[in-house]
Amino acid sequence: MLHEILLSLSGHPSPLLTADHSSPTSILSPPEKALLSSIAHLSNLHCKLLEHTATIAATHPSTICQAVATSVKTTHLAQFQRKVLEVEDGILRKDAGSVGAYNIVPLTAIVGEFSDWTRRMEWFLEIVEFMMQKTGGRTCTGAMTINRLRDAVQTGYVDIEGAALSLSKVAETAWLKQEYVNNRDLLPAFVTGPTAASLLFIGRSLNHIRVKGISTTTSPELDLLSSHLKQLSTLTFPINAAGFSRVIASIRLSLSQTTLQELLPLSKVVETLTLLREFFLLGRGEFAIALISEADDKIRSRWRRADNLGYDKRDGIGNIVVKEGEVSAILARTWAAMGSLRSQNEDQDEDDLLELARDLVQLVITKSNATPFRNSLSSSQVALKIAPTPFRNLLLSVPVVLTLRIPSPLDLFLTTMDLQTYSSINAYLLSIHRAHLRLTDLWKITALRRDHPAPPGPPYGSSTVGRSKVHTQRHRANERGAAMRSVWATSSAAIFFLGESEAYFQGEVVEGTWSGFQKWLNGGSSRPASPAGDEDDEDDEDDEDIWMRAGKEPTTSAEMRHTHDPQTLADAHRRYLLALATSLLLTTSSFTEPLFHLLQQVDHLVALVHRIHSIWQSLDLEEDQGVVDAFSDFHKEEKDVKEQLKVVADRVKLAIEELVKSLRDIDQEKEGWIDGFQELVLEDEAAYVPAKIGRVDRLLMKLDFGSWFDSRREGDPDLLGDSEGDYD
Repeated sequence: MLHEILLSLSGHPSPLLTADHSSPTSILSPPEKALLSSIAHLSNLHCKLLEHTATIAATHPSTICQAVATSVKTTHLAQFQRKVLEVEDGILRKDAGSVGAYNIVPLTAIVGEFSDWTRRMEWFLEIVEFMMQKTGGRTCTGAMTINRLRDAVQTGYVDIEGAALSLSKVAETAWLKQEYVNNRDLLPAFVTGPTAASLLFIGRSLNHIRVKGISTTTSPELDLLSSHLKQLSTLTFPINAAGFSRVIASIRLSLSQTTLQELLPLSKVVETLTLLREFFLLGRGEFAIALISEADDKIRSRWRRADNLGYDKRDGIGNIVVKEGEVSAILARTWAAMGSLRSQNEDQDEDDLLELARDLVQLVITKSNATPFRNSLSSSQVALKIAPTPFRNLLLSVPVVLTLRIPSPLDLFLTTMDLQTYSSINAYLLSIHRAHLRLTDLWKITALRRDHPAPPGPPYGSSTVGRSKVHTQRHRANERGAAMRSVWATSSAAIFFLGESEAYFQGEVVEGTWSGFQKWLNGGSSRPASPAGDEDDEDDEDDEDIWMRAGKEPTTSAEMRHTHDPQTLADAHRRYLLALATSLLLTTSSFTEPLFHLLQQVDHLVALVHRIHSIWQSLDLEEDQGVVDAFSDFHKEEKDVKEQLKVVADRVKLAIEELVKSLRDIDQEKEGWIDGFQELVLEDEAAYVPAKIGRVDRLLMKLDFGSWFDSRREGDPDLLGDSEGDYD
């Protein structure tokens, strides 16, 4: 019987313990049954733990869970097995602690030897089953296991506390040896958001150092790796959150003060940010104009080949398919146009930024219309969420975006998510600028704006037939002018709205936000201005490389501000993007949706104006010169297009009215845009804080349309015709 008990405790199920002893004919007494029941429970726990830990170690996707399961088996279950062997050895040696008189081994003595293990084995099984469970179809992660073990330290039982500390050390050591991606759900509770970002930055930096083969012999540490490992070895388990953050911050600072001054100088960061400002945020207006012009030329050529004149028989954006190669060709012709402009100016110096943009900037077709703009800045900041309005669809008939190829080592500072944000802002600003340009181009069609036919020369002009023809032509011109009156009025209002909006967005928001960020980059403070004397001292050191100053002892606040490491720059850059997108109202869908509708209707209106001009030219040839197109009914087309012009003009006016109303709502509900734009409460005085640039009420003060909106409600036929269009 003793042999069976010891075998069962070692993890081998025994019939003696698994048999049903409830029968009245059982040879066991009730006390013996109770004692064997406790032994059977402990044996069952051991068997389950052996099975589950083997399964986790072999199949679990988390290396942390594998490490914990292996430790349970090789350390704690091995201790239990040694305890079984100690008891067996005591019995064989007839130790008085286990063997009584007449070599009798009391069952109570054996049960008592293992009484301390029952609670621990039950807790081990809870941990193992926790690692094996699936919540909502999701497997337990290493972070969940670490958090569970850290909580178990505070249960109040000494034996459980010791076991939890032991397994926590194993789990956290395994976690420290992993390669990381920033997934908040996979981070243990003791890792804060900024610390996680620092971990990623350190990993990317060390990888760049390895790839580039940068020598560290000039560094005071001589060996970065050993120095960093020495700092990590000072950690105690379970890891303290504050201590862990201090160690990671120290390693990050060490990298910034040594090899990163060679790997990523400030000049390269500023150059990249300037490129993004000039080409993505429309700092160079000639680039935006050239890109819009080349895109429109491509669409017009496709329309001509498809015998499709645009919006005359449909609403919205057409189904003209543009391929990837054609999109790349549009950008190539844009660069050629930029180069032609520069060559015309013989006094202009070599433009290095333009050459860099040629190498890095790309125009691509996106595979999805989704807008994945959520940039996690830190746990105390609001996540950036750009409205999913598809402004990228307006430049061409397919969703295209301007993007940037990130060369190494700029990926230490610039992320793909940052570029997606830039692409979204670029599509937004470019769409507004494009609509403004297309409307102003209508005024170049002189024949539509002023057409007063002069009488023909003598002798035909003085004849009755000649005078009659002149009267007919002038009457026709007057009718056409009357038909276009509402179109010109609406187009003028749309130009006014788009022009003032562009001036606000570009002149105040983009330029003001960039100026503040640029000042901070060059060593100035983004907080309220200090006395003028301090600024003079800072200007002298604007061009100095921050990494060259990193090893020196800071003597002034200006010097302190020059020691930003790449991660600090990246965090400040994301705050800059957050403030920019928020103040551009790009995070407010109640504004972006009606704006997108307005831009669509402007495209529709422009296409119809060009179409009616083409029809009238054909009618003039037919009536005045006798040139007849037998396959076209221009009178019917004229009637259809004129009716559509009235409807679309009314839609444009409705869209402008809706946008002005949206701006008033945003101005009244300050939280709609100020909350994402508030100054950050930071302890570091040198940290970048986006300035509050621009106010919606400043834009509203300029957008005064008088009684123009009221005329639509009163149905003024001189302004908008007799028809009112639906607002989709």
